[in-house]
Amino acid sequence: MSRPRGLSARVKLTLSYVALVLVAGGLILTVVWLFLLRYVPDEPLFSDTGFAPSQRDLVRAFLPAAGAAMLALLGLGAVGGWFLAGRMLSPLQALTAATRRADSGDLSTRVRMTGRNDEFRELADAFDGMLHRIESQVDEQRRFAANASHELRTPLAIARTLLDVARSDPDRDVTALLDRLVAVNDRGVDLVEALLLLGRVDRGGFPREPVDLSLLAEEAVETLVPLAEARGADLVVHGDAVSTVGSPSLLGQVVLNLLQNAVIHGNAAEPVTVTTHRDLDSAVLIVENGGERMDAAVVATLAEPFQRGTTRIRRSDQERNGLGLAIVTAIAEAHGGSLTLAPRAAGGLRATVRLPAI
Repeated sequence: MSRPRGLSARVKLTLSYVALVLVAGGLILTVVWLFLLRYVPDEPLFSDTGFAPSQRDLVRAFLPAAGAAMLALLGLGAVGGWFLAGRMLSPLQALTAATRRADSGDLSTRVRMTGRNDEFRELADAFDGMLHRIESQVDEQRRFAANASHELRTPLAIARTLLDVARSDPDRDVTALLDRLVAVNDRGVDLVEALLLLGRVDRGGFPREPVDLSLLAEEAVETLVPLAEARGADLVVHGDAVSTVGSPSLLGQVVLNLLQNAVIHGNAAEPVTVTTHRDLDSAVLIVENGGERMDAAVVATLAEPFQRGTTRIRRSDQERNGLGLAIVTAIAEAHGGSLTLAPRAAGGLRATVRLPAI
């Protein structure tokens, strides 16, 4: 936005210092006049002790000296104010330089102001913290965009390959080809819907109302009964009624994603359990599944988009789009909560969602 050039802050501060000196000097002269010179007679007095100057005599002797002193004070105020303003504004110049570097794309820049803690130091520290968060978010978005573009390209490439093979093989089973194309298309649709859901959560544009987590858990279990039966897994839900404030559809997606992840990646010989309870001011939802023992470092990467452990995911047709736990994390954080993943001692995974309770 183009704006007309105005006086710099340094000039304004200098002028304010000069004005302060002028006002202070004028106040002193006024006090001298009101409480000293006004009581001196206008005519000179002669007495046995000698000559006493009149008010006019004192004024003629005082005004030149007072004027010279005032000019000296104004000059001192201007020079001293200029250097003092420059010293006071130097932290702002450092902030301005860092802001311009960040605006040019260098988000790694920091002010790193030294010295004692004051208003400028607090502003610089807050600015550095803001840049750190922005840099982390931008890096995460770039990484996510790269992964998402790769995942979106995969079903399109598979469909193209299937069509090329079918074109070169006139005797290919058309029904099997169509079934395969439908599966690939469904995978792409699921991925796009998941990306849209993540964008909706990041914008925070959703209504909020009281939600009972125990009811959401029961609904998710009923929804996933066919998948659990197909894999030979049991779903067990128990716990207390506990409520939070948020979007029923988004929080329902949290429970559904956690349960589906547990059913797909868990050991069918052990049941998948869902527990809800209140812990102080938190509404807690816990989903556990059996399976192989997992390293804590691997578990820490599970909520990364399109990741399973430390490697890219390799999905089967029954698995989803690799965004389940990433969506759970985003929704929990958008509701003021968190997702914690931890390996179970006996093997498998424990996912704990904490949300503000009401």
